[in-house]
Amino acid sequence: MSVRLHVESKGAGPTVVFAHGFGGSARNFRVQARALSDRFRIVSYDARGHARSEAPSDPHEYDFERLIDDYERVAGDGEPVVAAGLSLGAATALGFARRRPERVKALVLASVPVSGDAHRDWALGFAAAIEKDGMDAAGARFVWGERSRFDPAGATWIKKGLAEHPAFALAHILRQTLAVMPSPAALAEGLDLPALIVAGSEDHAVLPGSRELVTVFPRGELEIVPGAGHVVNLVAPEPFNERVRRFLDAVR
Repeated sequence: MSVRLHVESKGAGPTVVFAHGFGGSARNFRVQARALSDRFRIVSYDARGHARSEAPSDPHEYDFERLIDDYERVAGDGEPVVAAGLSLGAATALGFARRRPERVKALVLASVPVSGDAHRDWALGFAAAIEKDGMDAAGARFVWGERSRFDPAGATWIKKGLAEHPAFALAHILRQTLAVMPSPAALAEGLDLPALIVAGSEDHAVLPGSRELVTVFPRGELEIVPGAGHVVNLVAPEPFNERVRRFLDAVR
C-alpha cells in the first residue's frame, strides 16, 4: 500500500535524505536544512503513522520493509543520495542502502537504534501500555519515566512530538518494527560505503552499537558529541552540523 507522505525539501545540490526517529517528524531536521542547504538539497519527511503523513490501520503496514518503501519513494530515482537518519530513521536509511546500494553514495547515521531482548521487552511493553492506558500515561512510564531508555533532554524532545501522532500507529511501529529490529551492524553487513556514525556521549544505550557499527564499514567514521544525548542533532546542532558538513564535503 502506497501511503501519502509529507515531504520537505530545501536547497539545491547533492541530495541528503534525513529520516527521523520514532515519535519525530520532518521538523526535527529543519535546523540541518537551514545549516546545510547552501550547498546541498536537504530532504526530510514524516514517516507513515507520524504527524502529517498518512496512518494506515493495518499493523503490517508498519513492518520495517514498509518503512524502507517510503524512504525509497522519497529518495527517488535520480542521482545517488546520501542516506541519513536518526535512531529508527538511521535504521531505515541503512535498510534502504542494503536494498538499493547503487542508489546511495554515503551514509550519515545518528543515534543508531538499540536491539536485543531488553529493547524488545521495552518496545512491547510500551505498545501494550499505549493501548491499555493511553499515550500520556504510557509515555510517562516508557519515555520520560521509570522505564525510559532516553537521556532527560532526549526524552523531553520525544515527549514534545508524541501527541501529534496517532497512538495506534505508534503501537504498531513498536511491535512490527522496533521490537524485532535487527542490529545496525547486521543491517550494514556487506555494505562498502563511506559512513559517518554520530552519537551523543550521554546516550549510553547506543554507544556500544555505534562503536560496533563503525567497524563494519571499511570507510566508517565515528563522531561522539560531548554532552549530547539521543536527539543529538537538536541538543547539539552546531557540532552536529559542522561534522556532517565536513563529511558531506568530503564525499561530494
